[in-house]
Amino acid sequence: MVTNPLHNRIGYPCINVELQGTQGIYTNRHMIKKTFEAQRSTLEGVSKLALANVQDLVKIIQWNERNGIKFFRISSNMFPWMSEYELTDLPNWKLISANLRLAGKLATDYGQRLEFHPGPFNVLASLNGFVVRKTIKELNQHSQIFDEMGLEPSHWNQINIHVNTTQGGKEECAQRFIKGFNKLHPNTKARLVVENDDKPSQYSVKDLHEFLYKEIQIPITFDSHHHKYCSGNMSHQDAAVLAASTWGNIPADFHFASTINHESPDQMARAHADWIYEELTDWGTGAWIMCECKAKEKAIQHYLKEGVMKSEYVESYELITS
Repeated sequence: MVTNPLHNRIGYPCINVELQGTQGIYTNRHMIKKTFEAQRSTLEGVSKLALANVQDLVKIIQWNERNGIKFFRISSNMFPWMSEYELTDLPNWKLISANLRLAGKLATDYGQRLEFHPGPFNVLASLNGFVVRKTIKELNQHSQIFDEMGLEPSHWNQINIHVNTTQGGKEECAQRFIKGFNKLHPNTKARLVVENDDKPSQYSVKDLHEFLYKEIQIPITFDSHHHKYCSGNMSHQDAAVLAASTWGNIPADFHFASTINHESPDQMARAHADWIYEELTDWGTGAWIMCECKAKEKAIQHYLKEGVMKSEYVESYELITS
């Protein structure tokens, strides 16, 4: 029997290792740009891949429920080259939409939480107007998918991004971010959250709170692994509690990963390990924890059954459980 108090608030991102390896079930079927360009007049190839991805999302949600996992990150590659067309232009859109509605109903009935984490090319604060316009379209499309799933526009189903630039300084970037934020669809704004970074020159929880939350009340996702390298002179607990306070009546989303140095001492410490090497904690906030471990659902299952993985590596900085 599972006794860990966090067991129903721990999730994994995008890929179910077991289902992909044994049954070929996954949601990030894609195509190279050259192939897309050759087919974009009809979008038939894209539509077929998107339909298969959405159908497999339904299967993953069902698998998660059978295995007691309530938190899952949907792949942003579910619709290949999404920003290059309108979702409703896909030839199979009616069938795709029906499967999205089914996925959303199942997640709602099961009490599951779903999220998106669009990639680093989404830069609301960019100095390049084309990048900003493309970012706005793609973030709105992520929100459109949640709408199609029948999920209410709130931070329960968050769309999580980084600021992704410091050009002109953090304060100036924050103002550009806010300008881009205000151009988003209302449902997108109701779902968007922002995450702290893993380099000292980028955005700590303190920075995000000062420059963004105080201005537009956007919630902050606390990544405990990133915080090791960009702390803003705050302890892990203080940063976690501050981030959680920005979520209002919605439970916060925290990200967790152990350093790859537990498994490969010579690699860059900021890289993520396959497994979990520290006790998970929400610092008493009630947050849900997305485990960004390379072993995906297997890392969670091992942790809940066996506890943390053994390691001879000793971190030279504050452990996240301190």
